[in-house]
Amino acid sequence: MKKYFAPGRVNLIGEHLDYNGGTVLPVAIHLGVTATVQPLQENVIVLSSATHSFSKRIDLSDEIHFDKANDWANYPLGIIAQLKKENHSLRPCEIIFESNLPEASGLSSSAAVEVVTAFALLAQTEKQINLSWLALFCKQVENDFIGVKCGIMDQYAVALGKRNNALLIDCDKVNHRYIPFETGEYRLLVMNTKKPRSLIHSKYNERKQECEEALKIMRTTKSEIENLCQADMLWLNVLSNEVLKRRARHVISEQLRVNEAVKVLQHNDLSTFGRLMNASHTSLKNDYEVSGVELDTLVESAQQINGCLGARMTGAGFGGCAIAIAHAASVEELVNKVSEKYFSVTGLHCEVYECKVSDGVRAR
Repeated sequence: MKKYFAPGRVNLIGEHLDYNGGTVLPVAIHLGVTATVQPLQENVIVLSSATHSFSKRIDLSDEIHFDKANDWANYPLGIIAQLKKENHSLRPCEIIFESNLPEASGLSSSAAVEVVTAFALLAQTEKQINLSWLALFCKQVENDFIGVKCGIMDQYAVALGKRNNALLIDCDKVNHRYIPFETGEYRLLVMNTKKPRSLIHSKYNERKQECEEALKIMRTTKSEIENLCQADMLWLNVLSNEVLKRRARHVISEQLRVNEAVKVLQHNDLSTFGRLMNASHTSLKNDYEVSGVELDTLVESAQQINGCLGARMTGAGFGGCAIAIAHAASVEELVNKVSEKYFSVTGLHCEVYECKVSDGVRAR
């Protein structure tokens, strides 16, 4: 019996830049998905969950297809199907999944399941696993088998995260480097709206299309740009449609914030980074329109606490989670006041987690 772990991820800054060819700055966190692998004699893989009353038995000689009824099991099923398609050797086994990540919260539980499944199965037969390849492999499964046209960020952060470091990912060139993220006396907090969101049923694809339209218009006069993150603020003048202008303004300004964040984090300047977080949320709220009353209430309540350097929504939006960086001495006050305000506005109970920056997928 062997155990493997893949973390969830939090994007510190750089929202909705991955599919616009920009750079993003996520961290892997200590919460995640554990896979326990037990060998079997029959030519099958059995998927089960300690946190879901669900079990799926796959005969390795059968073809595997997406089926909505399989629910969460579609993620490991997609991995198994693609590994078979690429002729990787698969050993019969049972994989028991256990997660302490809140689902549908924007912390990449699906990417964690994909990455830990692929890593665990490959670890049974292959000595070396290229983690960059693994991330791209899992993204392909998410795009083609699951049908979510996500960018590279989630799988990349889950696979290649590094303790006390953020991962600067160039989503256009598909490369990365590590940026120090030492919080010292401050804490990284994740605030969960408890309002589930689905990228498939949200306006995610609508925003993506709006950005493509904005880029197409810009390229009529600025043919040299390949993606929206390469654009300059002055180029917004070619957009007569106010909605497209706002969407493009978020993307361009967010890329500038990522660039500045990299500089200040290398000098451990968390105060300036906090201000960049605040500006990012304002842009996501007003220009990109992907937050909503739940996320805004969490973020704006946290920002009012002395000792909170900054707060913003994280992930695609439309529910899910926000993050904050707060002094350790302020955490209790923040949790209490944010929770009270959130319930009074929404009637929902939020959850706040203190997260440690973690390594990526690994054997346990």
